[in-house]
Amino acid sequence: MPTPATTELPVVVIGAGPSGLAAAAHLIDRGLEPLVLEAAAVAGAAVRQWAHVRLFSPWGEVTDPAAEKLLAPTGWTKPEASTYPSGGEWARLYLQPLADVLAGQVRYDATVTGVTRVGRDRLVDADRQDQPFAVHYRRADGREERVFARAVIDASGTWSTPSPAGAGGLPALGEKSAADRLTYRVPDLKDPAVRARYAGRRTAVIGSGASAFTALAYLADLAKSEDGAGTKALWVLRRGLSGATFGGGEADQLPARGALGLAAKAAVDQGHADAVTGFRTEALERDGQGRLILVGEDGRRLEAVDEVIVLTGFRPDLSFLDEVRLNLDERLQAPVQLAPLIDPNQHSCGTVYPHGVKELSHPEQDIYLVGMKSYGRAPTFLAMTGYEQVRSIAAALAGDQEAAERVELTLPETGVCGGAGLFDTPEADQANDAGCCAPAPVAVQISAGPAAEPEPEQAQASAGGCCAP
Repeated sequence: MPTPATTELPVVVIGAGPSGLAAAAHLIDRGLEPLVLEAAAVAGAAVRQWAHVRLFSPWGEVTDPAAEKLLAPTGWTKPEASTYPSGGEWARLYLQPLADVLAGQVRYDATVTGVTRVGRDRLVDADRQDQPFAVHYRRADGREERVFARAVIDASGTWSTPSPAGAGGLPALGEKSAADRLTYRVPDLKDPAVRARYAGRRTAVIGSGASAFTALAYLADLAKSEDGAGTKALWVLRRGLSGATFGGGEADQLPARGALGLAAKAAVDQGHADAVTGFRTEALERDGQGRLILVGEDGRRLEAVDEVIVLTGFRPDLSFLDEVRLNLDERLQAPVQLAPLIDPNQHSCGTVYPHGVKELSHPEQDIYLVGMKSYGRAPTFLAMTGYEQVRSIAAALAGDQEAAERVELTLPETGVCGGAGLFDTPEADQANDAGCCAPAPVAVQISAGPAAEPEPEQAQASAGGCCAP
């Protein structure tokens, strides 16, 4: 089959989530043709999996201007800007309507399996940049297909690749065989079947970010309900406790996130959760009743639990990009020019400034990782950041370099520092357990009773740093 001229080809966008659909909207606004390949049968598939969780950002900050422009002729009405959507509402009231407007430019049940330059594997230099991309994908029936592209924007996110319980980045010994007792998502305790799984049982929650806060708060609410008597959480942290552990509370300039941290603190103070700090999971073993025992690298063995909720973050799936030349930071797996801005091992408190095509470029011209995937394993992502990324990239692909380099976004300042990070979706909640200032492992048991309030300077630290004072 003859390869079409590159200028006649679409820009392939991988993923029909918030950043991917925004990318399509900005490409259309620039007169370019997008083709969105979505692995699921609906838009916002990952968002729908945490439909029961509420975002930290209000509606006014989670819709994209170019997308709103496309939606306006359909009679779409933007929800009240100051209200906070759940994941389900975000998908139903914004993402799916936007995908419906794009119609034939979104191809569902299309799982991307590989990206390459036509006729050029990653070793070949000759005429490489003159060749279009070939994007291979698999349909729901197993049929393999290919589409050519002038550029590729990978907005596939990280939701499909959660990090394991094992502290070294690999699954703990026994983790895979214990899969029937583990989940890597915040459970929806409004679902009767899910609720029955945790009611009256002892559950370990591994992680220190807002997803862990959410799980602790949900389990505490269950413990206080008629059907939840005996419900108990064991909170497993790889670092120690400090005034910043629960975020900024009332000082957090993302109020919904601050309230969540306070709810988690209340769960601990009221005795619904006990905490073990400085615990780095090495193995999961079963006791004689089939319950799970967490074994630490230091030899400690925790009291057996019925269930384990692993909320240690997510990581990018780079397997289908193996034949293109990416320049990724060795730690974060994020573009090297972006990594210093978001690396929790390096930068201290403060927001990540808006960025675009310059920070997201690779040696392979015209391929970009955007949205949560562009942040690799870093914790500090907001939907608005993804929208600014794709606006800049669309401008660059259209040849408007001035607009591509112009910053058109002002991010809100935030009011916490450390493990909670800056994010507004569970996918972006990369729990930063391996912070650079973690104390030596210490076992601390927290029981019911009032806890000391954090000092003002601790409560008011900003987001993004791992070395809060």
